Amino acid sequence: MLILGIETATERVSVALGGHEGVIGLFEVTKGRRHAETLVPAIDFVCSQAGIELDEISLVAVDVGPGLFTGMRVGLASAKAFAQALRIPMIGISSLDLLAFPCRHTDRVVVPVIDARRSEVFYAMYRQVPGGVQQVAEPTVGPVEDLIADLMARSQDVLLVGDGALRYRDEILDDFHCEIGGDAHPSAGPLVLLAHARALREDWVNPWEIEPIYLRGPDAKINWSTRTARA
Repeated sequence: MLILGIETATERVSVALGGHEGVIGLFEVTKGRRHAETLVPAIDFVCSQAGIELDEISLVAVDVGPGLFTGMRVGLASAKAFAQALRIPMIGISSLDLLAFPCRHTDRVVVPVIDARRSEVFYAMYRQVPGGVQQVAEPTVGPVEDLIADLMARSQDVLLVGDGALRYRDEILDDFHCEIGGDAHPSAGPLVLLAHARALREDWVNPWEIEPIYLRGPDAKINWSTRTARA
């Protein structure tokens, strides 16, 4: 089974191919918000370098967020278009899962933190389990002060990863002692690995059943509501 993984929930565009052999091709680039210009050429490049034709792909995996609204929409729309054109199923996986999974060998509580802009972060908490990680606190969005309060309330040894952890590193470390890892963005590599494990259980859906995880409305909607309230 060949899986195409598409990840665009943050500033990075990440595309991977893989299956039972693991990841066989990976392309990643961070070019601000030029996701729409970068994604399709990235898919073509990875397939070409791996010697894979599109009709050999049997499943599309996509990051369903949370993350930056525009980037998520580009990735989801493209992933659904490929799956529908190829008539193959899809698997959606959270960006927080993708950040936590590479840290599955640590004994610490893993806390992926994604910059949500507007002085907020998306975050959740995970623990090591055999073969991977298990979510122990639901995904949420809020100011970095809320994250720090949650960490202090739990008073556990934690590892923070993600661009949100790096952006607010000083604020976090001023109030709470923890380790902050260098992984800044979710990757399509772990996406393919996690999707393959679920595909073995036939845990997939049709393209139209994939739903994004926003945790909050788009900024344009929020700003419009604020302006209306002021009026």
